[in-house]
Amino acid sequence: MRRIRRESDDQQIDLTPMLDVVFIMLIFFIVTTSFVRETGIDVNRPSASTAEKKSKGNIMIAIKPNGEIWLDKRHVDIRAVRANIQRLKAKFPQSSVIIVSDAESRTGILVKVMDQIRLAGVQNISIAASIDQK
Repeated sequence: MRRIRRESDDQQIDLTPMLDVVFIMLIFFIVTTSFVRETGIDVNRPSASTAEKKSKGNIMIAIKPNGEIWLDKRHVDIRAVRANIQRLKAKFPQSSVIIVSDAESRTGILVKVMDQIRLAGVQNISIAASIDQK
């Protein structure tokens, strides 16, 4: 007797568990990603040989050479810095503030901005500088 062996064409691999795992991983990476909010302007930062890279810093403030203060891609007055920092700090409680000051800007403006940030309740303030490559 001859036996004819037929393979079933209905055999398929169930991809549902794999898609569930990929979807869960996607949600995990979206939730854990730290989003950096840019200032919206280009600033010529001073260079420093002791500058360090900082990976996290959600709130960025820029000071232009003419003394304009930029926060969240819009120009703000020095009197509005405190309220804006408090609003952003409520949104991102674990964030720090990075001040990106132009090399030609006045230090008086920088000190006033730092004072407003401290009055808003933020103690973790950094000043951005480009790394000096010697």
